[in-house]
Amino acid sequence: MGLIYSYDIYLRPWNVVRALANLAELAPPARAVPPLEITLPGGDRLVLPFTSHFKSEPVDCSTTSKLDLDTSIMFDVDDALREFAKTHGREPAAGGRVQIGYVYATIRFESFLHPGYASVECCAASSGMSRLFARSATIRKTFTDLTAASGGVCCLFDTGDGGPEQVCWLNGETTQEMVPGHRFPDRRALVATWSDPER
Repeated sequence: MGLIYSYDIYLRPWNVVRALANLAELAPPARAVPPLEITLPGGDRLVLPFTSHFKSEPVDCSTTSKLDLDTSIMFDVDDALREFAKTHGREPAAGGRVQIGYVYATIRFESFLHPGYASVECCAASSGMSRLFARSATIRKTFTDLTAASGGVCCLFDTGDGGPEQVCWLNGETTQEMVPGHRFPDRRALVATWSDPER
């Protein structure tokens, strides 16, 4: 099995609509697939430039605990992305951004870390993309910026192998703390720093 690295964003459930709209803004300007209609718990509706399980049929999440999306995202070029694009035969688009995909996004309406928070887990589709996720400062900034713009409280870089996770964004600030680590011996200690989801 290959590397499965992800950036996991934690936010209050009412911010999921904003997070998905912000994620859609990162999509390439033209897609060959029809738009995807989503109905979220609570009745909010969105049209996204992605697929779900590689299909474009409408998805009703009113009775489900998660939503799976197949996304393609544009990133500003840095050295790691330039090397990846060259290796994979991808040219930067106008404006200097490069498209990578698929990035598999799983939206959990009750996250594993705290049921009062939702999560948006953006997972690399291959070992090569996972290594790119680890090396590229631009990709990290894109996901921390997405966290901030979406009202998120935390963004974790997860290597998916049970090893330490890196906290990239926490309560309005970028950081590089590890879990487990000196400040956060476990995930419970990290979650304890988040604001009360009921307020």
